[in-house]
Amino acid sequence: MTGFRRGVRLGIDVGKARVGVAKCDPDGMLATPVETVARDEGAERRVIDLATEHGAVELLVGLPLNMRGEDTASTQDARGFAAALATASGLPVRLVDERLSTVSAHAALRQSGRSQRTSRSIVDQVAAVVLLQQALDVEKSTGRAAGTLVPPSQEPA
Repeated sequence: MTGFRRGVRLGIDVGKARVGVAKCDPDGMLATPVETVARDEGAERRVIDLATEHGAVELLVGLPLNMRGEDTASTQDARGFAAALATASGLPVRLVDERLSTVSAHAALRQSGRSQRTSRSIVDQVAAVVLLQQALDVEKSTGRAAGTLVPPSQEPA
């Protein structure tokens, strides 16, 4: 596991209505669901509180690109959420490609026997688990952090 940086990380799946949050153990062995946060004016604060509560050293925000790697309608929203977290949290925030994480989450929930309707409340957490686990696996295999670092805003708050 050369090059892997120890520490708890949060994976964040940003949606229009909900934000899924997952975390990993300090050794990055396993990503687990944490919470589904309502997407309202307090969403960023709640994610930062979760980061503090779990002792996170980094936040990984899913970047919803299309299959060609291009921006989608949700991409700017995720970038804005990530920038707000980078500015307000003081933690490193990285944008990671999350293509297929929600699709994978729905498939996993279907395989476990849950309907689309009954899994609505947790699908965002599962998508956050998928994107976090993918980012951890990339770092372990390459020795480099996944995604792109988001610079905090230089504007006064």
